[in-house]
Amino acid sequence: MDIVLGLQWGDEGKGKFIDLISENYDITARFNGGSNAGHSIERNGRRITLKMIPSGIFMKGVQNVIGTGTVIDPVSFKKEILNLQVFDKTIQPENNIIISKKAHLAMPTHKLLDIFMEQSPEYTTIGTTKNGIAQAYSNKILRQSLRVGDIFLPDFQSRAQHILNRDYRMLEEGGMIVLPALEEISKEFFDAVEFLKKFNCTETEIYINKALSEGKKVLAEGSQAAMLDIDHGTYPYVTSSSTTASGASSGLGVSPKKIGEIYGIAKAYCTRVGNGIFPTELLDEFGDDLRMKGNEFGSNTGRPRRTGWLDLPALKYAVMINGVTQLVLTKADVLSGLKSVAICTHYELEDGKTVDVSGLLPENGRPVLKWMNGWDADFTAMKSPSELPKEVIEFLSFLEAELGIPVAYLSTGPGREQMLKLISK
Repeated sequence: MDIVLGLQWGDEGKGKFIDLISENYDITARFNGGSNAGHSIERNGRRITLKMIPSGIFMKGVQNVIGTGTVIDPVSFKKEILNLQVFDKTIQPENNIIISKKAHLAMPTHKLLDIFMEQSPEYTTIGTTKNGIAQAYSNKILRQSLRVGDIFLPDFQSRAQHILNRDYRMLEEGGMIVLPALEEISKEFFDAVEFLKKFNCTETEIYINKALSEGKKVLAEGSQAAMLDIDHGTYPYVTSSSTTASGASSGLGVSPKKIGEIYGIAKAYCTRVGNGIFPTELLDEFGDDLRMKGNEFGSNTGRPRRTGWLDLPALKYAVMINGVTQLVLTKADVLSGLKSVAICTHYELEDGKTVDVSGLLPENGRPVLKWMNGWDADFTAMKSPSELPKEVIEFLSFLEAELGIPVAYLSTGPGREQMLKLISK
């Protein structure tokens, strides 16, 4: 089993890369997150954002698994499937999407609780997508949740309605002013559950391990990114699931011994959405220009992303904890036209000490930048690595030396085919 995951704060281009290489696999499998994900894929000049559906959905003959480590919002899932079928009428999702019976359900009241907590001064505001993901995972840990397999039980509706009623009372008592009618959100939820029942829901751990034993190839797909991991990310400004390579093992029920390549995706600069420490953030006009040139707006929410120079200490940390074997670099084309580009090589702390690898990004640490010659080239026309400017090659060589892994792929634009393979492996 190979793994693809983001190494920064999300939005690195995972969906595009998975869409590109998934034709080499029999199964693509999501192992974490839910409708808070947003993997943008361009096909035939049009773009679609996948949230819960694995990015291999466009490949014929590829099965797409939504694993146990995810949370399923039936309402959002139904909307996503219907949108997908409008985008590509040839896709038959009921035939090639398999959902874990052990994946937990995200309820409509979970979204409302998310909104309530973000608006209340009693709680830390972290800038969530307000999709109810944290609430769903919280109830999972509290053992107060329902799972996909429960929708087939005869008493499911009464059990789910009990949770909806309980959460709704909590919101009313908490003083949430604007609340949709309970009957309205309940009906929409149960209608979506009936839609969900059309899909193959099974023990995906058994399905995937059986496939591996038969010699089939599995690609595990992570949502969000390493620096948003619940344990290893920039807490509390993180997601609520495990976004690392180890999360792929637990989220899919596959032994670490069966993991092969680990592809880490990173941009040539950094972005993040929401609150949290961002040492290399550009708070000037250039940062705004970079946002516009790179179209740095959340694929799921449309929120403007914060922009900054490439953060090497954080990237080293992400490569280390994930055991990344190959780096995929995106958005180098966005930096084209600059006389010079910067990389943060380490942080300088107030006591004079320096840090060159860290997941605990220092709030008061000064990013020390290494400036390198910029490049000016039309990346979209490149068909071979030999066409890369020497300045780009120097940039890539510096990253390889610092990270100790090869830059295996370089994105040359947003399109599916705009990707150069730099190594033969």
